[in-house]
Amino acid sequence: MQLRLPRRGLPRPGLPRWAAVAAALAVLAGGAGTWTAVASDAPPPVHRADRMLDLDGVRIDTSYFTAGGSARRPAVLLGHGFGGSKDDVRGQAEKLARDGYAVLTWSARGFGASTGQIGLNDPDREVKDVRGLVDWLAARPEVLLDKAGDPRVGVTGASYGGAVALLAAGYDPRVDAVAPQITYWNLADALFPNGVFKKLWAGVFFSAGAGAGAGAGAGTGAGVDTGAGVGARDGKAGPGPASAPASGSASGSASGTASGTGTGSGSGSGSAACGRFSPEVCALYERVAVAGKPDAAARALLEARSPSAVGARIKVPALIVQGRSDSLFTLAQSDAMARTIAANGAPVAVDWTAGGHDGGDRETDRVEARISAWFDRHLKREASAPTGPAFRVSRTGGVDSTDGRATLRGATADAYPGLSAGPVSVALAGPPRSFANPAGANPPAISAVPGLGGGLSQLSSLGVGLSLDFPGQYAAFDARPQTAPLRITGAPTVTVRVTSTAPDGSAVLFAKVYDVGPDGRQQVLPAQLVTPVRVTDAGRGRTVDLTLPAVDHEVAAGHRLRLVLAATDLGYASPAAPATYTVGVESALTVPTAPGVTTQAAGLPWWVWGLPLAGAVLAAALLLTVRRKAAPPAPDADLAGVPLQITGLSKKYRGGDRYSVRDLSFRVEQGQVLGLLGPNGAGKTTTLRMLMGLISPDEGEIRVFGQAIRPGAPVLSRVGAFVEGAGFLPHLSGRENLELYWRATGRPAEDAHLDEALRIANLGGALERAVRTYSQGMRQRLAIAQAMLGLPDLLILDEPTNGLDPPQIREMREVMIRYAAGGRTVIVSSHLLAEVEQSCTHLVVMDRGGLVQAGPVEEITGSDDTLLVTLGAPVPDAVVEKLGAVRVDAGLLVRLTDTTHATPTALIAELVRLEVPVTGVGPHRRLEDAFLTLIGETA
Repeated sequence: MQLRLPRRGLPRPGLPRWAAVAAALAVLAGGAGTWTAVASDAPPPVHRADRMLDLDGVRIDTSYFTAGGSARRPAVLLGHGFGGSKDDVRGQAEKLARDGYAVLTWSARGFGASTGQIGLNDPDREVKDVRGLVDWLAARPEVLLDKAGDPRVGVTGASYGGAVALLAAGYDPRVDAVAPQITYWNLADALFPNGVFKKLWAGVFFSAGAGAGAGAGAGTGAGVDTGAGVGARDGKAGPGPASAPASGSASGSASGTASGTGTGSGSGSGSAACGRFSPEVCALYERVAVAGKPDAAARALLEARSPSAVGARIKVPALIVQGRSDSLFTLAQSDAMARTIAANGAPVAVDWTAGGHDGGDRETDRVEARISAWFDRHLKREASAPTGPAFRVSRTGGVDSTDGRATLRGATADAYPGLSAGPVSVALAGPPRSFANPAGANPPAISAVPGLGGGLSQLSSLGVGLSLDFPGQYAAFDARPQTAPLRITGAPTVTVRVTSTAPDGSAVLFAKVYDVGPDGRQQVLPAQLVTPVRVTDAGRGRTVDLTLPAVDHEVAAGHRLRLVLAATDLGYASPAAPATYTVGVESALTVPTAPGVTTQAAGLPWWVWGLPLAGAVLAAALLLTVRRKAAPPAPDADLAGVPLQITGLSKKYRGGDRYSVRDLSFRVEQGQVLGLLGPNGAGKTTTLRMLMGLISPDEGEIRVFGQAIRPGAPVLSRVGAFVEGAGFLPHLSGRENLELYWRATGRPAEDAHLDEALRIANLGGALERAVRTYSQGMRQRLAIAQAMLGLPDLLILDEPTNGLDPPQIREMREVMIRYAAGGRTVIVSSHLLAEVEQSCTHLVVMDRGGLVQAGPVEEITGSDDTLLVTLGAPVPDAVVEKLGAVRVDAGLLVRLTDTTHATPTALIAELVRLEVPVTGVGPHRRLEDAFLTLIGETA
């Protein structure tokens, strides 16, 4: 937003009371539409300690999170998804730590910096590692113990990490609660459903693991888990690694990057094609991929490494979160785990989210809050902790007109209904039909495509979908149109008779149920899911009971259901030999409706009742109270040409135990592009809020062009700001939003310099489209153009390159440089240090609310007294501390001092004395390293 006052000034005190009330309501409503509040500073950082733990010859990379206090607390093990690493779950780990848990994350064998081979949660590999992690937690003084060697511990994670949570509960009786997310119960059933090879997802699995085997030891976080843990990799810097000695039964070592592809004993995998996969897993995939169908040995291996193998031993409280948009691990997988664990006598709650491996909305914030509450109940033993209903499913409630995204509403039940509750029979019409399996199984029908179908499946109830069946390759059987809406919650079933002309009498079919519109042409495949089935001994005909995919979908009145059995599907392996299949239905379609599940009523938007109430309160305050404002300080004529001077600025938020900003002073001159840098919690946001008059400092002052800053200060009309995004009216075009904003300032239209702002936005024809159709990058450019309206003398930009692609980032950099070259001043806050180094002339570095250093960029990055030491092997934390060094990706940054290493020669001698494995010493001049050095000095 751009803070400017109209030249006409504020209303005079002599206005009637009704005018004051109207003005208050107008200001409130206008602010709600176009102003965005600036977020407060981040909470104090969580303490994190990074360690390499040696577990039976394999090095496991871990991070340990705690926050405040010396009392013992329950522990949580937090696993990551397949293809990722411990970094993917850092955000959730920090939240759990703030909620009062000791949280341990780790990169599983073969991923991230951990060594070893990928065994697909092998009990003798990955599960054994988790037991070692529990041993380590049992020795920590912060962790609550149920008895000696038995910590109070819960395990959670998504996909790969969710499966190991269940396996840990089955193999280690010390586990007290689990919260698996979007994971499998029986991996053989997931990858070989009904004897059909799920080739596309299996290929993604294998590629993700094989890609990790280059020996770099750096997990990408990509791969199978399209939706799992992504929010944690958002580029936001968190607290740096803390040094602490490892203890417990597992030995600790210094953190560092471990390369290579070790087995349990540290040896290599032996096959570049297999990456870090263990030999038996590699051989399984290659064998099944070539054959196009699973064999008994493949099923046996995957079943032995699945939670179902120890299902009878999982007797701890389980919160099971599964995705409706998931063709990899379907709702049938979570149904099996829920029924088994509940039969063991343990508390179970089931939550179906709108997302999954195919994408969609994972509802991360809601799910993580529910997991924390689940652990509060079963680990902290808080009886009042709200763990939520026994069953919840997120349903699409329409489309948000402001951004075109699906809105969600929860439906709940007091008991988990399973997949067959409330069956309703729907008759299907049509005689038996014949269709072809084409040679080579090409072209294949299309249903779910990994990572592509989630967003569409979320909108399936609104008539949006992606599916394709080729004529002559399927049989279809229609029901009558529905006279009333029909809600399907569960897995429909049907009995069919199948005949095949294949030489071996077999057939592979893909069964699915479409929602067909009244015109018969529009059809939607709920959740983009199909059921594959391999039918044997069908040469003379065979009757088959089919269980169709479990979904939650409403069929509208006037629509009808259509059962389709196709010969091919893109995601699965089909027989290559041509054949003819004949299929007839022998029963009605049985549809589960789960009548005990009720959808929550959609509440009114907060502003419907909140704006009138807030307006009334504000108006009453204006009418009934008189508040005398202290006269602002007189202008300082000596600073009339200085864009900004901050002197002795301090601010502590009410209820806080520390200053957000403390005794901050610096000055900005005309023509400068100043970069405001600092880690999260440094006080940058609070400083910008005070600079724009949004909050008042406790001490000190801010002067802009000699004028003291107060809320509503006239000099703010010379300031343009873009902080935390801008609010736009979604139904108006980009141009209309800019014109409306400028009219609201009360200044003449010719002062807006609208053409220059539009050139900056560079939106082309999109400028005439409604803003609700804009991408994030387009909104970002429009917001920056809004801040530049009127060409303000002081321009403040907070993270201006968020959402921009590299060419746009380069253009933004050139805009800032040109803007300052004209005699104006730019202040930019950014986490992209490389961009700051290229675009800024001066820097202010903050940490913990105070000034660390200020000055020209070249002075701060000048590294005559800072050297980069590259290493041939990891260095213990104690040595790093003795050198006063800072770890960076390339090695260590060491500043020359007047004591032990005043010169490079003295430093090299000190390194040799300490037996540091040095491979090189030289100057280093990157802003990133200078920044880390400065921040490291204040830690």
